[in-house]
Amino acid sequence: MSKRLRWRGFIVLTVIVVALIYIAPSISETLPLWWPNILPEEKIRLGLDLKGGMHLVLEVQAQKAVESHLERMVEDIRYSLRSAKVRYQQLRRSGSDRIGITLIRGADRKAVEEMVTDNLPDLAVESGSFGETDLKLELVLSQKAQQHIKRMAVDQAVETITNRIDQFGVAEPDIRPQGRDRILVQLPGIKDPKRAIDIIGKTALLEFKLVDEDNSLEEALRGNIPPGDEILYRIEGGPESQKKIPLLLKKRAVLTGEYLTDARVMIDSQYNEPYVSLSFDSRGARLFEQITGANIKKRLAIVLDDVVNSAPVIQDKITGGRAQITGRFTTEEARDLAIVLRAGALPAPVKIIEERTVGPSLGRDSINKGLKSMIIGGLIVILFMVFYYRVAGILADLALFLNIIFIAAGLALFGATLTLPGIAGIILIIGMAIDANVLVFERIREELRLGKTPRAAVDSGYSKALVTILDANITTLIAALVLFQFGTGPVKGFAVTLSIGIIASLFTAIFITRLIFDYLIIERGMKKVSI
Repeated sequence: MSKRLRWRGFIVLTVIVVALIYIAPSISETLPLWWPNILPEEKIRLGLDLKGGMHLVLEVQAQKAVESHLERMVEDIRYSLRSAKVRYQQLRRSGSDRIGITLIRGADRKAVEEMVTDNLPDLAVESGSFGETDLKLELVLSQKAQQHIKRMAVDQAVETITNRIDQFGVAEPDIRPQGRDRILVQLPGIKDPKRAIDIIGKTALLEFKLVDEDNSLEEALRGNIPPGDEILYRIEGGPESQKKIPLLLKKRAVLTGEYLTDARVMIDSQYNEPYVSLSFDSRGARLFEQITGANIKKRLAIVLDDVVNSAPVIQDKITGGRAQITGRFTTEEARDLAIVLRAGALPAPVKIIEERTVGPSLGRDSINKGLKSMIIGGLIVILFMVFYYRVAGILADLALFLNIIFIAAGLALFGATLTLPGIAGIILIIGMAIDANVLVFERIREELRLGKTPRAAVDSGYSKALVTILDANITTLIAALVLFQFGTGPVKGFAVTLSIGIIASLFTAIFITRLIFDYLIIERGMKKVSI
């Protein structure tokens, strides 16, 4: 065998072996114990329409992230104004993109402007109404800063939801941004959709706030809420006898869940009820120790998503960076709360705008129908090629079989998801792969009719058909890549198999069948091409 044929044969054999290695985990239930240590074990992932599961499209309320950012800036500005000894009547968020300040002295305007310029570059000072004893200013958040906050809110929401789902234990989830403020969540094989939705949609903003016991709760309930305070409620009792108990809290959180390192479910030895044990990092532990040490005999409320979970009295300085959330939890509720706390809070609330659930029986029916249509279509093509092109048709059928193996291996290699439209893409590729061989075979027939030798006819047939094959397949590949980039769900599944299939069909039609022809003609001395 010539050196050139030997190298081409080695390349083809290597590609086939690698493809078989990648599809082995998908077709074999049991693999050798040594396999995962040295060889890939990724299986072909099935989409919702084949495996069953849940499909969600979430909309991130990104404007809420902007408003939360402004609320945090209010506290920073309040501290800066006090440090600069600037007196003011009122300081609060006055809109979705601005903070209002009512100064007492007009001379302090310059100090505010300098503070904003030096420390708050994302804000711009705008004048409100002027008077002799007061001056109203508005600090407006720039559009660039708002867009950045919204974009970061979506990115962080994707990461947080991914962490929650990973801890929830869903195999092969598909979570990715969709458009400017939406997130696509696909959970194949999910058995408890309601619980998954509760975990995904829970904001899980954990805050520790001091109870204001110096001001009257009754007055606050009448509408006279002291500056810097808010009224939140603690819910007691079961579902049928819930009771909302109001509490007057300091609006500023003295500690948040951003310092959490762990949240675990524990069982109270006295009452045999589950609770969630919290652990803070070193900085959070120091802050918690300082807060509890400075507020002994005061109440510290543990607030989750603006609902007071508990408000115990601080009896002594708490060291070690540990706290606990108690309540009438079931073990499952406590476990889910621990999951969302460990994964972190969502930067903004999310709203479910689309929800679909696919049953596993429907998925099995889809697989059976898809495979049945692929087998029937493939058999018709195989029989036609053998009948019409004889030995050359057998070579084309061999290339077609390898093509399907390469597509399956590509799906496993890239971690792509096989969907029902993806099966349709494979069926389409069967036709396209045969089409490439038909172009070559017809060219070879024409050259043989002109009286050329088998070797010359094969050389000429492949070289003349090559341009047409590349033109047809590359333009289809470009269309498939566009579908993959901008499509979603089933459209993307179709584009994945189509793209992998086009590359595989080019390799089999141009490289593998040509290698077999060259081997038969050059090495075996075939005098006549059966075509």
